[in-house]
Amino acid sequence: MKKIIALAFICLSSLAQAQLTSKEEVAPELTAKREAQKKEITSNYLALKNNLLISDSIAVVKNATALQNSLQSFKFKKLTLEKMNEATITRKEIIELAAEVAATKNINKQRKVFQSLSVKFWDLAPKFKAEDTALFLQVCPMTGTGWVSDSKEIKNPYYPKNMLTCGEVKASL
Repeated sequence: MKKIIALAFICLSSLAQAQLTSKEEVAPELTAKREAQKKEITSNYLALKNNLLISDSIAVVKNATALQNSLQSFKFKKLTLEKMNEATITRKEIIELAAEVAATKNINKQRKVFQSLSVKFWDLAPKFKAEDTALFLQVCPMTGTGWVSDSKEIKNPYYPKNMLTCGEVKASL
């Protein structure tokens, strides 16, 4: 009987060690992949905002499409069921808004939709933000419109000709 217990203990400890080793080997790869996804989502949003700044509606279409694609493959982690449902619904809304931006080449219509997209994006920004990235919520007090930036410097994507520097940092991550 002692031999059976000892053998079972050895088998269980070997199995536990194998699982720990497996997690150690896989975790850095998965972490790196996830960080790359987060960076891609954030950079696609920022590229969209920056092309609105220079009024390049063709590039905005490409950026909106890229944002859609990067969001579709992103999976949320470590959330309660309720938070997971909220995040999934918000992500779907961002994807739909990005599709709406991509569907028009009219820069004013793109900017109008971008207002809603930016609000939704900020809601999920803590989940999309890569570890080495700082994000700032900026708002133009004259119009109440907001956007997300990776710089504290104000560059208003809604009114780049008339009110380029109108805005202030309201929050940061």
